[in-house]
Amino acid sequence: MKIATWNINGVRARIENLVAWLKQSSPDIVCLQEIKCQDDAFPRLEIEALGYHVETHGQKSFNGVAILSKLKPDAVNRGLPGDEADEQARFMEAVFSVEPGKIRVCSIYLPNGNPADDPVKYPYKLAWMARLEAFARDRLALEEPLVLAGDYNVIPEPHDCWDPTVWAKDALFLPQTRQAFRRLENLGLTDAVRATADDVPLYTFWDYQAGSWQKNWGIRIDHLLLSPEAADRLTGTAVEKDVRGWEKPSDHVPVAGYFNF
Repeated sequence: MKIATWNINGVRARIENLVAWLKQSSPDIVCLQEIKCQDDAFPRLEIEALGYHVETHGQKSFNGVAILSKLKPDAVNRGLPGDEADEQARFMEAVFSVEPGKIRVCSIYLPNGNPADDPVKYPYKLAWMARLEAFARDRLALEEPLVLAGDYNVIPEPHDCWDPTVWAKDALFLPQTRQAFRRLENLGLTDAVRATADDVPLYTFWDYQAGSWQKNWGIRIDHLLLSPEAADRLTGTAVEKDVRGWEKPSDHVPVAGYFNF
């Protein structure tokens, strides 16, 4: 089974790329972020024509996540628990029946948090990460395969960005951000890419500005975090970097994990 995550950066603007990638890469489950549309505006017909089920949690113009799957989900939960007042569409969970049981897959679009000195944005990011930690702790207690896939807006280590000095004061790389990410991992979650690849540099995002793609000025912020039950079945990962060179690309590329489900 191939499970992938991709911040599409506007699904309607990138629908041709998404369709081409689905045909080429053929993932079994896809977690999309930043679909940037409401549920009824998602181009589901084009995706369903390829044999995928489509589940969305959208929001007008901003944010929004989706899960596309060759398997029909048994259940879908929208919104990260812990703050009923939070209206931002950044999280959804789907449950699938596989051999030997259930697998839970979450599509995550973690807040950016910049500017870091903003009195609202960065505290919201840290609070959201604390809610995600609480959610992950509850789900890990089920002792089921769990894949937390998405754009975390977190650069875990200095070698995960092209120049740490450039990112030193950025919300994606601040010590508090990285510590919150480490607390997630310390629950018993495995960073799938780093468990299977020591490559440096290894990036998943290149800004549109300053020729970042051409200069390989990238960062690694798209992650698959796995429960022990999912990590035990991980056989490999792929960062599908070539997609960044397509016409009208997203600034992120797909990241995939391969599992023996």
